[in-house]
Amino acid sequence: MSSTQAAPTYYVVFVTVAVLTLKAVNEEVTKPYMDEPFHVPQAQAYCNGDYWTWDPKITTPPGLYALSLVLKKVFMLKCNLSMLRLTPLLALMCLPIALTPLISYHKRERPPPLVSAVSTVLLAMQGKHWRAALIGLNNIIWVLYAYALSQVLYLRLHDPSALEASPVDLVRSVLSAPRVLPDILRNFVPYALVLITFGAFVVWNGGIVLGDKANHVPAFHVPQLYYFVGFATAFGWPALVSGSGGIPALGRDVYARMFGNKRNTAATCVVSAGMCLTIYKFTIQHPFLLSDNRHYTFYIWRRVFLLHPLVPYLLVPGYISCAWAWYIRIGYDQTLLQNLLLPVFVVPTLLPTPLLEPRYFLIPYILLRAQVKDVPSWGLVLEGLWYMAINAATMYVFLYKERVGVGRFMW
Repeated sequence: MSSTQAAPTYYVVFVTVAVLTLKAVNEEVTKPYMDEPFHVPQAQAYCNGDYWTWDPKITTPPGLYALSLVLKKVFMLKCNLSMLRLTPLLALMCLPIALTPLISYHKRERPPPLVSAVSTVLLAMQGKHWRAALIGLNNIIWVLYAYALSQVLYLRLHDPSALEASPVDLVRSVLSAPRVLPDILRNFVPYALVLITFGAFVVWNGGIVLGDKANHVPAFHVPQLYYFVGFATAFGWPALVSGSGGIPALGRDVYARMFGNKRNTAATCVVSAGMCLTIYKFTIQHPFLLSDNRHYTFYIWRRVFLLHPLVPYLLVPGYISCAWAWYIRIGYDQTLLQNLLLPVFVVPTLLPTPLLEPRYFLIPYILLRAQVKDVPSWGLVLEGLWYMAINAATMYVFLYKERVGVGRFMW
């Protein structure tokens, strides 16, 4: 059975597991938990036709609340806790459908928020720019990334193969940009309108987040970028090691990029020093990270990063190695600009976020993983088993290992 023929079967299994998981959650967690005490009443207000009441603790746009209202009107679903939990599940079910064509588009030879971002990128690469801009209204960074990626794929810039390119090629790529400006401005119109709308919202709202501004103040959190590299590697290592030659070849390539000659060694030392400086100057220990012991990040921070003052600095070579591993892995059949475009947009996404929380890494990780398209069958199986193990362990602990006085553990 080919992968194309097996896709519907995999999707049915995915949906079945997701539905059974939701059923288990509704059976075990019968009262609103964590952020649900804020979101459930807000969604119920929408279901009752009250669109003007707004909980000031909620920081996100009302997309899911509006979807819950649609489900009530169309399918006569109740707006109780169980049915409201169904809303994000329905969005989750759309993710594989959007991801399948997205992965195929990350080829050099062919031109809830996560689903929205993925769909925006896909539509932009299909040339459906007005629809892409409209769907991505809730995240300006990924709207602009979708536009930039669509233009890189189709325009004639100086853009050599990622693994053969040098720093000089990057300069030449930038210098070649002015000559294509007339070609890209027309397609930029819908994105410009989104950008203007976003700017007007920030001015009107007095900030990016809708509510609870005191706990969501933008910061200059440089180490957040390093945490993302570690997160992506911890979750995506099966895709990383599944390339030609496996772990030995990837290790040799990473070593060559870091220490293959005097120039690379010097660059690695300079970058390491700069990263150590940013760790020293810009590490943020958010109050939520230090106080909320219901999250795994609470324990990772205390038992790893706070184990010894030197630990954050000792991780720097690992961050660099992982970053090079991803660059090499996605660069097998991508151009220089394709490889560098996502990191450029990850920076403004993660840099202002003061709290170490995995949910901030999900969209960048999905878009990064989608660029690894040549994973062999054994790699996909290994990756699937790895994700299953993580999800099974996480859900088991969440559902059946509740601690008195602490609560349920979750990411």
